[in-house]
Amino acid sequence: MSQPPNQPPHGGFGAPQDPPPQGGFGAPQTPPPPQGPPQTPPPPQGAPPAGPQPGYGYPQAPQQQPGPYGQPGPYAQQPGPYGQPGPYGQPQQPGPYGQQPGYGYPQQPQYPGAPVPPGGGSRNPFKGKPALVIGAAVVALLVVGGTVFAVAGGDDDGGKKKKPVAQQSDGPKASDDPVNPGDGSGDGGEDPENLNEGRKAGEAKVLWYKEAPDAPGSGADAPGLWITGETAVKAAYKQVFAYKVGDGVPAWDPITFPQKICAVTPEKSAEDKVVIAYMSGASDRAECNQLQELDLNTGEKGWQGEVADGELFDSTLQIEMSITGKTLMVGRSQSGTAYDVTTGKKLWDKKKYGDACFPAAFAGGEKLIAVSSCGAGGTNEHDEVQELDPKTGKAKWTWKPDKGWTVGRIYSLNPVVVYSTNEKKNAWNISTLGSGGSIKSQVDVDDSFSPECGWAVLQRDLRGCQGVAADATTLYLPTEATTGANEIVAVSLANGKEKWRVKSPADETMLPLKIEDGKLIAYVKPSWESGGQVVSIPTTGSSHKPVKLLQNPSGTADIEDSFYSGTYDWIDGRFYLSTTRLSGSDETEEKLMLAFGK
Repeated sequence: MSQPPNQPPHGGFGAPQDPPPQGGFGAPQTPPPPQGPPQTPPPPQGAPPAGPQPGYGYPQAPQQQPGPYGQPGPYAQQPGPYGQPGPYGQPQQPGPYGQQPGYGYPQQPQYPGAPVPPGGGSRNPFKGKPALVIGAAVVALLVVGGTVFAVAGGDDDGGKKKKPVAQQSDGPKASDDPVNPGDGSGDGGEDPENLNEGRKAGEAKVLWYKEAPDAPGSGADAPGLWITGETAVKAAYKQVFAYKVGDGVPAWDPITFPQKICAVTPEKSAEDKVVIAYMSGASDRAECNQLQELDLNTGEKGWQGEVADGELFDSTLQIEMSITGKTLMVGRSQSGTAYDVTTGKKLWDKKKYGDACFPAAFAGGEKLIAVSSCGAGGTNEHDEVQELDPKTGKAKWTWKPDKGWTVGRIYSLNPVVVYSTNEKKNAWNISTLGSGGSIKSQVDVDDSFSPECGWAVLQRDLRGCQGVAADATTLYLPTEATTGANEIVAVSLANGKEKWRVKSPADETMLPLKIEDGKLIAYVKPSWESGGQVVSIPTTGSSHKPVKLLQNPSGTADIEDSFYSGTYDWIDGRFYLSTTRLSGSDETEEKLMLAFGK
């Protein structure tokens, strides 16, 4: 059954469709646990509700097909936006919406031999998607996290809180005597592996690679990857490393912070500056509130400061940061503060407004977007999406999804493409918003899709998905593939319909990376016998056949596939691959990042 022609949509967000098989377009993937070895999720707990439901999005029906690990699909037990149990079962702090939900969704394991669950199995992005039950190990971990959250709020060293101010500090200077020739030795200890040994004809080179620094046995975060015309810069645990893009020689001495790095700006400023946040101490009372600006090309430290606490229950236990133009946006759990990224001067606050609307997440880059949770516990409970003027904080427009829909991801900022979910309907939706915030189109493609999305605990991590790209007219998304090759589908942002699709050139998953010179750049995952590929796909014309730009050597396939979670970039003919999580294991020589080229 399909929608009758010329009939109005039901419930305000698209028209009803037949219920599809379970799964989820853009469905989150199963995460590696942040500490310790990866775990397997437990059996499902309950089935999705029966019968179609009216309202925003398409009515759903229960699906009993098994999802990954025998579960009913990737969205069983998805968190409710407000007073319901959190996604990982953690205890929740009191506050205006009863809890700090774990917005954002887990990513599939990236470790050797791990089961890789499908991202979803829907035939239409407006259909019901049962939620993924999260592993018991993660639940146990976040119970501890919840306890920490309840007691957070003090300064570990008892120091007086400071507002961010422009304080110049001496930065490290580039080393005159490079200690690392780019072959893996240096920062992580001697490692004379020849990763190009046995390289076959036509395969690219490993231009250089780096061993991971020491990390606690429980693991550590390694966020960010920034590439300039001169340097490749990577954060890991308490340090930031910089290497010359061509040969991997250190561009400047590593910078070591007094405590672990807890947040970074994914974007760099026009002047190649980023901001690093690190913890205020090592105890359970420490907060993620210490800021340091950093020049990626020189390693020089700029201004430094401290994020002030918000009001009651407005925590800086975990923050998120982004750069839009000259504005640094720092998001707490229930508010945000904007600073001049050049000077550290405070510009404005984004606080509670309207019908008890608390800003819960921000996304920055080409535009600055805020997502707020409103009317918690009341009859008007809903989310709101706003585009903010980065200079003043004034809302340019506001979009209000129907009640019951939670905004989880922003797939694109220009134009704004929003991924949202509805727990009660076991449904999700992808909408393109016009310049005034109205719905321009909704993705309506008879397929299931699976970008790689990171996981978040206290915040939504709106921009935490890889494997999705967009230009002014088209959204590019990877189909789900449990085995063998998948496809990339080009979706019109004007009407939500499929424009074309192309199959992966190998029997492995292909992920969109970026648009370059009017072509789509994609990464094809490695197999057991072959390294990954970088391909170029024409976005116009009648042929969209992938053209191979780079074939990574087969000798590094296991390394490519070994990261818990990887981040990728393709710049100036080089492919960069880095991990975002260190295992802390002493049994293996863990890699931090690799650079491939011809």
